[in-house]
Amino acid sequence: MDLSQYADLFLAESREHLSACNQLLLEWERAPASHAPVAGVFRAVHTVKGMAATMGYARVTDLAHRTENLLDLLRRGARPATDELLQLLFRARDALERAVELSVVGREDELDVAEVVADLDRADLDRAATQVAGAGGGGGGGGGGGRGRAIPVQDAPPVGEAAPPPVTPGAAGRLVQVTLRSEAPLKGGRALLVLKKAQALGPVHSVTPAPAAFEAEDFDGRFSFRLDAAAPPAEVERAVRAAGDVDHVSVGGGGVEVRPAAPGAAPLEEPVPPKSRHIRVDLRRLDGLMDLIGELVTARGRLNQVAAERRDPAIDDVAIHISRLSSDLQAEIIQARMTPVWQVFDRFPRLVRDLARELGKQVAFRVEGKEIELDRAILDELGDPLLHLLRNAVDHGIEAPAERRRHGKPPEGEIVLAAVRERASVAITVSDDGRGIDRARILERARREGVVDAHADALSDDQLLRVLARPGFSTAEAVTSVSGRGVGIDVAATRVRALGGSIDIRSEPGKGTVFVLRLPVTLAIVRALIAGVGKERYALPLTYVAETVEFSAQATTTVEGREAIVLRDRVVPLVHLRQLLGVAGDPPLRAPVIVLEMGERRAGLVVDGMLGQHEIVVKGFDAPQGTLPVFSGATIMGDGIPALILDAGGLL
Repeated sequence: MDLSQYADLFLAESREHLSACNQLLLEWERAPASHAPVAGVFRAVHTVKGMAATMGYARVTDLAHRTENLLDLLRRGARPATDELLQLLFRARDALERAVELSVVGREDELDVAEVVADLDRADLDRAATQVAGAGGGGGGGGGGGRGRAIPVQDAPPVGEAAPPPVTPGAAGRLVQVTLRSEAPLKGGRALLVLKKAQALGPVHSVTPAPAAFEAEDFDGRFSFRLDAAAPPAEVERAVRAAGDVDHVSVGGGGVEVRPAAPGAAPLEEPVPPKSRHIRVDLRRLDGLMDLIGELVTARGRLNQVAAERRDPAIDDVAIHISRLSSDLQAEIIQARMTPVWQVFDRFPRLVRDLARELGKQVAFRVEGKEIELDRAILDELGDPLLHLLRNAVDHGIEAPAERRRHGKPPEGEIVLAAVRERASVAITVSDDGRGIDRARILERARREGVVDAHADALSDDQLLRVLARPGFSTAEAVTSVSGRGVGIDVAATRVRALGGSIDIRSEPGKGTVFVLRLPVTLAIVRALIAGVGKERYALPLTYVAETVEFSAQATTTVEGREAIVLRDRVVPLVHLRQLLGVAGDPPLRAPVIVLEMGERRAGLVVDGMLGQHEIVVKGFDAPQGTLPVFSGATIMGDGIPALILDAGGLL
């Protein structure tokens, strides 16, 4: 049986358990006397060890086993959870993550964990003295005494791939019936490991169902085999349970007939585990489905246009029915791609903690809105911008404990990463209660480098962000491993804009800084307002459209050198799209104004006309050199002619 097919599943499961280790270790560090975190870490590491043993990744198994030995001492109270030991466990967890990643791609030999292993061994030197005779400190299935060396799984004899011999009445060997835990991961691989453990006692045959059936999705973890061994039943049971995740073992005598269960017969194990309602799907399949539904949306637009031209009731009925079905299918596929933000957010508590220790700062990190969902494609791109903003918050924002005390603040600073749903978008904020941004210092440096006008005497929030987001601009006096190269805010702003979102900043000296990232919920298919300028059409995502009004030259005013209108006592600056794009010809006498809104910012986009609302499929757009930065993508309209998608952030 080929275990390589389980590699991706093993990797996904291991990442989840190791991510949980991070969260539990951080919780344990905050409350060293608590018993719940150490028990959770122990279970997670034990599960990774079992899965690695199933896959035959001996070095992962060994490293997890040594980590498990130390955790066992700590959970039994044989050693106190000192800061030094917690640091060692953080390092062991990181080493396990590297080991898992390398093992899955067949590069286990490149793994260098000698230093971590040596430290784990030193921490475990008194293990033999603290163990009670016969207790076995590795925690179920881990086994191992002395220094806790794990037995390499690949040394066990392989299970034959040939079809097992037919089960006949009076077949030789002892009948062994096994039921795996319903929640056990990699059930097929775990069943194979059970057979390998049993083979250490004697020949195994008459496996029912056949090993090939272990790979089936409906394999429920129940199987039986015959074992030619004189070992007592207790020894056979111990060997089988050593594989881990075994719920029930029944060891019978020899010569018992084994037949497939007759209709209505009792199952091997009375409680039948419920069928799982969740399956793992390769992201590439979801991407393929999204591409197909995108093509279907384009074809639907064409069909609707043809139906409108023909005015045939039969075609209208078909078009309406297909539109409804495709809309339902589109909604289901988009929902399948939605992923809670905690899958990205959960990596940051550890990062903030490590960076704060490196810089000698005390930081409390809080995450809010972890259940908010975003399209997986957006979420995958969100990691880097948040990483840079959090590093800036720890390095530039939060003050050293002594400085905070001098200003009457608690020595521990606070950083909050929060997500909240806003209409058809999601707002993600990174805030700190640190020193804030010194606008005078930024202005002085910006003048010196020619970034702003030499006569400017203040920076608004928008101007501040534009200055900070310039490539290479940094307020750090020296380049360090954390900051100083002037790429953090630039990377964050560029990536967020590429995702069709916007970034805002608010900062107050002595009170802190807030960065707000606003992102669409999905990028693939969006509802857009189609506007016309000259002979061209442009799409504007409705997410950022607040309202539309009619443009009147008599109602305009001038504010800070810009044309604007006053809308319900609020000044809204205007952008004439015809002038911006250099379209020749005279504008129409009556023109609509599309009022755009992103956070606190507003602007009115003057166009020649509005052509309706459509759902559009967003395609990537590589703008030619010199193109204005006001386009975020392109789409194909129902008539097959492409149209550019306007970037609301660039227009604002």
